[in-house]
Amino acid sequence: MSNFPDREGTALVVIDMQRGVIAGNHEVERVTRNVAALVDRAREQGAPVVWVQDHNELEKGSPEWQLVDELVPHDGETQIDKVYGDSFEDTDLEARLAALGVDRLVVAGAQTDACIRSTLHGALTRGYDVTLVSDAHTTEDLREWGSPISPEQSIGYANLYWTFARSPHAEGTVAATDEVSFAAR
Repeated sequence: MSNFPDREGTALVVIDMQRGVIAGNHEVERVTRNVAALVDRAREQGAPVVWVQDHNELEKGSPEWQLVDELVPHDGETQIDKVYGDSFEDTDLEARLAALGVDRLVVAGAQTDACIRSTLHGALTRGYDVTLVSDAHTTEDLREWGSPISPEQSIGYANLYWTFARSPHAEGTVAATDEVSFAAR
């Protein structure tokens, strides 16, 4: 249903699984294991893996900017540096996905209520079908800065509302790690 009839590929997009981003986030170890499992499955099924790293608040190249040790990009995998929440904004992500023939994204990473949310909506409005992996995204506790909900509630709410995400040419879906397939549709 995507807006790209000439593309049929699926890519895994791993957002901001950086030491300085996920430190102290909700169930980081479980989420990291799930993201690693998705990366392995994408590679096994021949799907591209796209690594997104934020350098708005983290100094590029610093220890905090680095991906967690469990997640290591392979040579040739797409790497995107961003400064905005939406991984498409002011980056070449869209051009790189087009070159890979991708019309569907599987999204995992951090933070649920910031860069994950922004990228989900950015992808949908650009015409990509987007699957949010329900047990492979995380966030920190933002209640001391005014959030009315806990990290667990934020994750649950994102999983709920994304099941209803639609645009004229694309749709959002939610699936657990063990339900995600990167095989050709």
